[in-house]
Amino acid sequence: MDDQAAGSPQDARSVPVCYRHPDRETGIRCTRCERPICPECMVDASVGFQCPDCVRGGSGTGHAPDAAMPRTIAGGTVAADPRLLTKVLLGINVAVFIAVQIRPSLLRDLYLIGEWPPAPFLPTEGVAGGEWYRLVTSMFAHEEIWHIGFNMLSLWWLGGPLEQALGRARYLALYLISGLAGSGLTYLLASGTTASLGASGAIFGLFGATAVLMRRLRYDMRPIIALLVINLIFTFGWSNIAWQAHIGGLVAGVVIGYAMVHAPRERRALVQYGTCALVLVVVVLMTLLRTAQLT
Repeated sequence: MDDQAAGSPQDARSVPVCYRHPDRETGIRCTRCERPICPECMVDASVGFQCPDCVRGGSGTGHAPDAAMPRTIAGGTVAADPRLLTKVLLGINVAVFIAVQIRPSLLRDLYLIGEWPPAPFLPTEGVAGGEWYRLVTSMFAHEEIWHIGFNMLSLWWLGGPLEQALGRARYLALYLISGLAGSGLTYLLASGTTASLGASGAIFGLFGATAVLMRRLRYDMRPIIALLVINLIFTFGWSNIAWQAHIGGLVAGVVIGYAMVHAPRERRALVQYGTCALVLVVVVLMTLLRTAQLT
């Protein structure tokens, strides 16, 4: 290996960078060769993580070189395109936005609302009327260009690294359940006749999970905390913002994110998906309680 020239950017860094991805800082090293590795390159070992080179060579693993596939920090499979699901989610949001612009009346069937018109007028539409699908469709619906623009920028900025660190299945579970938690808390606490929409609940879930992941990797927490505080100031400082969705998504993201990156290796899937199931149960209970109140 060639020696690095003195005074190069590598020498100026205070945090090591992944030996396979020089643009990514990391605080984790391979337990076998001690080279720095990023979440994408981490492979679970009996103790700590190993790099893909040590795994392929069978160095110290006790298994054949092909016995272990590279895994993310949460145990997911390392994908060739670590942003594929983020791109798909972004595409769905944009497609729904375009459809709403072409046919504005479509929005009436997508947004989250408890009951409309209010009692005693009939017939009633909304979640209280059995339209539970609105808890999901409202997560992908936007009406204003600034709204979808801000949410999609946040999705791209937060979603890509999380998808890469968690793996596709775990990342998708985090996104969808955080969004549902935001919808559920909005339905529970907001007026039954107030309509709301947007991916903000899911986005705040990504904020929460990102903070947990950064703490797990011992990254500098100040940037994500500052950004989160700014978003919370906007949440409570502006009118016409469903703060319930933001808080519900944030709490769900922290809980699920913690389970994803801290689950013990021997029962990882049980803890991770069990936590997702528990959060879903809470969402269902909130929905049932609010429906009972409104009906």
